[in-house]
Formats: sequence, C-alpha cells, structure tokens
Amino acid sequence: MATKGYRLIAATGIHKGDREYQQDQVSMLTHPRATGCVLGVVADGMGGRSGGRKASDQVMLTAKQLFERYSPDHDDAGTLLKQVVQEAHIVIKLTALASEQEPHSTIAAFLVNPAGDCHWVHAGDSRIYHFHNGKLVKRSLDHSYVQTLVDRGELTEEEANVHPQSNILMGCLGADDDPPSDHHFIPQLRPGDVLMACSDGIWHYFSPNELGSVLSSLSPREASEFLIEKARSRGHGGGDNLSLAIAKFEPLEG
Repeated sequence: MATKGYRLIAATGIHKGDREYQQDQVSMLTHPRATGCVLGVVADGMGGRSGGRKASDQVMLTAKQLFERYSPDHDDAGTLLKQVVQEAHIVIKLTALASEQEPHSTIAAFLVNPAGDCHWVHAGDSRIYHFHNGKLVKRSLDHSYVQTLVDRGELTEEEANVHPQSNILMGCLGADDDPPSDHHFIPQLRPGDVLMACSDGIWHYFSPNELGSVLSSLSPREASEFLIEKARSRGHGGGDNLSLAIAKFEPLEG
C-alpha cells in the first residue's frame, strides 16, 4: 500500500502465552473504500474466561462497525475513536448485566488516514508506541496504579515494571465509571515511522530501546513473531496473553 512517500506494511500477532485461555483480541483493518486508511486495535479482556473474551470481542466488533461507516474525507478520526471507546464500554456493561459476569477490557487503537495523519486512543494498560528510525517518539501512558506513582516521582519505569501491584488499573472499559481515554494526534507520518499497539503481555518484557531496535530492523510479520517468542521465554512459564498490531512506514524505492 503506497501513499505519501511511504509504503505501509502491517501485521498482527497473538498468542495465549502461559494462560489457559485467550482473552486478548487484535485486528488490523483496512478501510473498505479508502486506500491507505487503516485501523489497528488491541483489546486485553479481563473478567474470567468467557467474560474477558466477551469484552475484547465487543471492542473489536464495535471498532469494525464504526470504521466501516467512517469517511476519511468527511469524518473526524479523533471523534470516531472516542465513539469506539464509549460504545464498546456501554455494550460491555450491558453484556455484564445479561451474563452475570464482570467483563472488562482495555483498548489501544490507532487510525491512519490516507493523507498520512494519525490519531490514537487508549484506555487501561495496553499501549501504543510511535518510533522513528528505531528511536522512541512517544508512547501512551497507562491508566494504572503504578503509572500514577511514576508520575509522582515515587517509582522509576523499571521499578514500576516489577512492582507487585503493576496489574491494578485505574480505569478500563466495562467498569462502573466511564473509562479514561487519552488521545494523541500525529499530523504527518514519515518514512521510517513505526506504530505498535500491544497488550501488557508484550511490553512488560521490553525496554523502549529494545522495541525500537526490533521494529526498525525486522518486517512487521517478523517483528511480531520475534517479540511474542522473546516475551514468552522471558515470562519463564508465567506469561500473560500476548497481542500486538504493527504498522511500518517504509521509504518508497525509486
């Protein structure tokens, strides 16, 4: 897919890790009518075997339905992503009432428009990273207890990663309160850029430098396979579900 001086290559990866069942879901959707328009989504479901999977399924279904109706020429991508978060949250809460379970989910989603601008949204501790030529440009900040401690200067990033309460979320989809949703806008993607959305089963095991190096040197397909395999080995038999969506913007040769 070539546009704006770059070629867009994308891939997803998913593995249940060392868990009995898969509650993560991941998708990379190409727009049905607009060439060069893609939506990458990662959802990490929580709430027991079927509850968590129901929640992440609802995120994917909501994202797909809204994206198919989206018009890059007339609609605002930031508004669309807000809608995905709000509508998925409501549907998950309704699922909870019907099933007597407590389904919850994170979301990390990025939308690339044909013009080369990008919007992203996240809620919970699934992350989005933006690299350029292997160097970190920006990443989303988790809605988690340990991130609040990092923000206050009470923990370093490294300490937060191994903190016993690192899995406590301050907000997500399906909870009693409305989900937090942080947005970011990239005015123009460039050749050498890479976007990655992933669940905590992936990012927990890598520094940003490691991720940048892998993503710049490997294709999205190779990178997704490598990161899943490496995260699994570093998890030493106690790893979480793993999911990631990678979009790489390569220079056009000519």
